[in-house]
Amino acid sequence: MKKSTIIMITFLIGAFFTFLNETLLNIALTKIMTVFHVDAPTVQWLATGFMLVMGVLMPLSATIIQWFNTRQLFIGLMSIFLFGTLVAGFAVNFPMLLAGRMIQAAGTGLLIPVIMNAMLLLFPPHERGKVMGNFGLVMMFAPAIGPTLSGVIVDTLGWRWLFFAVVPFVLFSIGFAFKYLDNVGEVTKPKVDVFSVILSTVGVAGVIYGFSSVSSVQGGFTNPLVFVSIITGFIALFIFVLRQKKLSSPLLDMTVFKYGNYSKGMFIFVVVVMAMFASEIVMPMYLQGPMGFSAKVAGMILLPGALLNGAMSPVMGRIFDKIGPRKMIIPGMFVLMAVMFFYSTIHPGIPLYVFIIVYMILMFSISMIMMPSHTNAINQLPKHLYPHGTAIGNMIQPIAGAMGISVFVSIMTHGQKKALDGISRPTHEQIQAALTSGVHHAYWFAIVLTVIGFIIALFITRSESPEGETFGLEEERN
Repeated sequence: MKKSTIIMITFLIGAFFTFLNETLLNIALTKIMTVFHVDAPTVQWLATGFMLVMGVLMPLSATIIQWFNTRQLFIGLMSIFLFGTLVAGFAVNFPMLLAGRMIQAAGTGLLIPVIMNAMLLLFPPHERGKVMGNFGLVMMFAPAIGPTLSGVIVDTLGWRWLFFAVVPFVLFSIGFAFKYLDNVGEVTKPKVDVFSVILSTVGVAGVIYGFSSVSSVQGGFTNPLVFVSIITGFIALFIFVLRQKKLSSPLLDMTVFKYGNYSKGMFIFVVVVMAMFASEIVMPMYLQGPMGFSAKVAGMILLPGALLNGAMSPVMGRIFDKIGPRKMIIPGMFVLMAVMFFYSTIHPGIPLYVFIIVYMILMFSISMIMMPSHTNAINQLPKHLYPHGTAIGNMIQPIAGAMGISVFVSIMTHGQKKALDGISRPTHEQIQAALTSGVHHAYWFAIVLTVIGFIIALFITRSESPEGETFGLEEERN
């Protein structure tokens, strides 16, 4: 077996259990509220805080990757994740559980860019679609089975085993890495600009926290806490970007956006992430509201689509290697537009199987777009910009996800309130009909987003290196 394949297996084992952990706790939140006597907004920090820590660490990953070798980083980050898992598993109160969860997030947040950067260096461009597809399978499949697996573990063993059950596999991953993992890339130890670290931390934390809090506080976007957080975050990020242009060793090198396919690919990536994250929130709400299904049934309705997305990632990666991005992203964006249009017309009379099929089509179209657009974007960069390109992409994802969820939910809520205007005592049927109207409003916004994304997709080409090397097995005719 080739050394690069062994290293890849090491990465995928570790990545699977860290990604699984992202959604493993969701089903247990109600139980944890009872055990530790906390309310819903407080317990939600186990999910929101996890995303917040990951987002804050992403901008630092490009520098950290250049300070330590691959072996040190992987084993170190998996050890951090293991420590956080044990702290959470043995938690005697909610603050201890939250601390363990945040430590887990620190290990997970830095592990993703480490693995992606190593894969770019390990494999030639014409194999990257397949490799990124395999990584995409782990990224999508592990979180997809998390809630289902969590329900079984919580009912049979108790919520602490959501953490204890992961420990043997993490130990195996660390042991496997000790035996087989070799170093990839160079340790250059660039100078760290402390002010840039502060700006990126304030910026990313402010934006993610602000948008994540919109639906849970009184007044939404007009709430001072939300408004100030978002404005402060964006100002800090703006100053951060300006500062990076002046530094000889920037924390994040913004010159990546000078490469056309990278800029286009990242915009499409944002559109898809917003549509996907928002749909994962809005659809369960609709299925449990006007459709009248339980939370467990709603989760099962969406599960086939999530599993399909994970299963198709390696297939789409191999197809990308052969035919390039255009023949995948353009049809994928067209299908995504069609699904957004369907969701803008949904009503409770639609048969259940139609929801299942359409959600599967949604996740299939995302598999056609997400990994190909991201891989094609990175492929255009020179090697020294790989850590920066992957770090920016990984930083964008939680921000886009938080924005997508908050904007969609806010539009949906506004549309629902508008439909109830003038009704002093609405009946249950009127409330559910108003929610349907709100969902329609949210997906009208989604249609606009996907149309813009489709137009940009028309101008994407197969990436070529700055030195002129064509990426891919075959030339694509544009």
